[in-house]
This record gives sequence, structure tokens and C-alpha cells, in this order.
Amino acid sequence: MIFMAEDIEVKKEEVPMVPESKHAQVVAESTEEQPRRRPVRASAKKSDISQHEQLLFEKYDVKGLAADDPSLVAYIKLSKRSYPNIFGRRKYHAYYLSHVDIVERLISKIMRGGTGRKISGKVIRRKGALQGKKLKVTHILEEAFDLIQKKTNKNPVQVLLEAVQNAAPIEDTTRVRYGGISYNVAVGISSQRRLDVALRNVALAGLMSSFKNKKTLAEALANEIILASANSPDSYAVKKRVEVERIAKRAR
Repeated sequence: MIFMAEDIEVKKEEVPMVPESKHAQVVAESTEEQPRRRPVRASAKKSDISQHEQLLFEKYDVKGLAADDPSLVAYIKLSKRSYPNIFGRRKYHAYYLSHVDIVERLISKIMRGGTGRKISGKVIRRKGALQGKKLKVTHILEEAFDLIQKKTNKNPVQVLLEAVQNAAPIEDTTRVRYGGISYNVAVGISSQRRLDVALRNVALAGLMSSFKNKKTLAEALANEIILASANSPDSYAVKKRVEVERIAKRAR
């Protein structure tokens, strides 16, 4: 049986087209819309998050802040994080504390449970009320920073740097035994220990002022940091620095 070319062409035209499935149409539409919408939203979110994370407690900018004392600059760390916490990652590294944010170091000093002995006529025993409760102490320090900003209209991080600088002693004494006789000798203090002593005295002043008192720990810390930043003689940390340096001066 012989077919003509015209008949074959007609049959090809009459072949019905298979319609595309609905799933294929939805996939095609989604692939067309993705490059238009997603990059804009993702870039906006990343920029917002990056700017948000650079502020301490999501409020205070630490960029460009530094201590005036050149001996403390290398040991004062200010990280661009909303809540500074390195989770002890550099615990076994050399000069571990110099890589820890100064705000986190102050938090660790406040978490102490008390001295168990008399300091300025008081026995500080908190029975572990703050030991290990880092999140609680972080919120307390955040509240203290808010009070500092309201009272001084300054960046509380800068006020803390000034307080630590004024509370850091330069000289101390050590006991030496020679020929059966022990006596005190004046020695210089390293920058790392100067910073440790200053932070410890600031934290201890806040704990003592709020112990068995209506004043909260946040209010006591804010008051102590403000007084120490002004180098006031009413500050406990400044008093301790003056006392230590006076004793060292006599032992020269």
C-alpha cells in the first residue's frame, strides 16, 4: 500500500500534544522566581545580623575603645560580640587571660561565692548564690551598664576601662626570708596581675556593698565603676590601690 507525502504530513499535524504536568509547571515557576526574591532577602538579613552582633549587649559599641595606660592595652580584649563568652576554648594556651574579653573576666570575678573572711569589717558569704550562674551574672552586669549610661551619659565600656585603669596598682610587696628574718620587699607588678587585681577589687566592692543591703548588686556595681572611673577616694578599688602602693613605698 502506497502513501503519499501529503498524507504523512497531515497525520503528523493531527498528532495531539502531550500537556505538561502541573508539578512541572510549579517547579518551572518556582525556579524562575527564586533568583529574583531570595538574594535580596538573604543579603538584608546578613547585614542586619552582622551589625547587631557587633554591639555589646546589643546596645554598646566597643569599636575604637582603648585604655590610656599603654601597659594595659595589650592585655585588654574587647570582642565584637553581643554576649562575650569563649567557653574556655583557649584554656590551655599561653597567656590565656589576655585573649578573654574584659567584660567576661569581670563576670567571672563576680561569680565568686564570697571570701569567708572579714574584709572592711564584713564577712562575705553568699553560699554559692552566684557560682556557676554566668547567665544570671551577665544580666546583672547588663543592668549595671544601663545604670552607668543613665547616670554619666557615656559609653559604659569606656567607663569600665577608666575604672580598671585607676584601680590597677603599680607596686606591691612580697615577703622575703633571709637569715632567719622575714621582711617585706617592694616589687613591681606585671600588667596581667594589675588587671586581675583591679577587676577583683571592683567585683568585690559590688558584692560587699550589696551584701545584707537594700541596694541591688547591679546598683552597687554601677556605683563602684563610676567612682573608680572618677578616681574618687570613696571607691573601694581605689582605696585598695592607694593602700597597696603606700605599703610598697615604705618597704623600698
